[in-house]
Amino acid sequence: MNNWSNLVTEMPNLLAPSMAKDHPNLPVVKAEGCYYYGLDGKQYLDFTSGIATANTGHRHPKVVQAIKDAADHLMHGPSGVIMYESILKLSKELAHVLPGDLDCFFFANSGTEAIEGALKLAKHVTKRPYVISFTGCFHGRSLGALSVTTSKSKYRKFLQPNGLAYQVPYADVKSAPSGVNPETYVIEKLEKDFDTLFNHQVTPEEVACMIVEPVLGEGGYIVPPSGWLKKIREVCDRYGILLIFDEVQTGFGRTGEWFAAQTFGVTPDIMAIAKGIASGLPLSATVASKELMQKWPLGSHGTTFGGNPIACEAALATIDVLTKEKLIENSKNMGKYAYLKLKELQKRTPLIGSIRAVGLMIGIEIIDPFTGKPDGHALMNILDKCLEKGVLFYLCGNHGEVIRMIPPLTIKQEQIDQGLAVLEESLEEYLVEVHAQLSENYQNA
Repeated sequence: MNNWSNLVTEMPNLLAPSMAKDHPNLPVVKAEGCYYYGLDGKQYLDFTSGIATANTGHRHPKVVQAIKDAADHLMHGPSGVIMYESILKLSKELAHVLPGDLDCFFFANSGTEAIEGALKLAKHVTKRPYVISFTGCFHGRSLGALSVTTSKSKYRKFLQPNGLAYQVPYADVKSAPSGVNPETYVIEKLEKDFDTLFNHQVTPEEVACMIVEPVLGEGGYIVPPSGWLKKIREVCDRYGILLIFDEVQTGFGRTGEWFAAQTFGVTPDIMAIAKGIASGLPLSATVASKELMQKWPLGSHGTTFGGNPIACEAALATIDVLTKEKLIENSKNMGKYAYLKLKELQKRTPLIGSIRAVGLMIGIEIIDPFTGKPDGHALMNILDKCLEKGVLFYLCGNHGEVIRMIPPLTIKQEQIDQGLAVLEESLEEYLVEVHAQLSENYQNA
């Protein structure tokens, strides 16, 4: 344990800042269920799920056993050079829970790789050069994915992501004028934005695909009206443009259905899935119909580690757990419960702006109580206080102003109560400190 402590102090020298300097750098020795266990001996209630990855909870016994059993037989593919049962069984199982005719797979390791595959597939099939993405979406940080990622400009700084992508604003229901139906407003605005883009920058006949997060993730947990997504589907169909859903974060029960596509009733042509697919093991997939995928021949894409046999067994166990333990139903029910609790908390504090929620994908906007503007500084202070009290949250939003509440789908009502009680205490403590500072400034003036 002492050696572990020494390594923590050496972290700045051992790891790149882009890997090590995230929040909160909590040294842990174990995880189980909805909890992390820290090097400091404390138990931490985890409301991050490893950033929406441990949907079945940390180290679910069935997933752990599947990994152990798989390691007794096969550690590595590579698929194509050899073939193994788990990758084929997983393809069958996924086809049963995915929407529409999305039933053919290219397996990779990460969400970013799944996005790269989706973009390549769309361009290969359509023979068109351009892509449309939506402002605020996050699709990854490799150069191809970065060309469509716009959640924060710092991710693109100095990297000159290619100019073959155009952006259209994401749905913003808060911008609807008073008295105007927000869903109608964002749909009509979307039509105007497309008209402007197609009339002034790129013709629709040159666009291979549109890529969108059905719920805005790293960009702030914005939940669009279903009609807005349906309008995107309609415009794509109108011009023969393929629609890609980035379901890296929204998949595997996070939004209260298997995928957000089912939550909103919109089926894309291509989907990128990852994170919750294998309960923490590296695995992802680019998914399309057999008809579309058959147009992507040998040599047009490849992988060495994608579809790792142990990860595939973990994914099969994950699907089994999500189904038999009714975790997707729990996501829907506990998500509604948490949302109503947060709406009550919102009435008791001026620090909470909007609450954005679908299933157990919940964003809590932190604002300056005097100006009403997003307040990332306050958020970090509040997250630190929550951590001191044993609850781990994470952040998102363009200004780092939104608390992500994304617990494992195994979460129970009493654990939500515990976590939100800690959040309320932390909000109250921060507000007291703000007023004390204002009073001191007034006296010193």
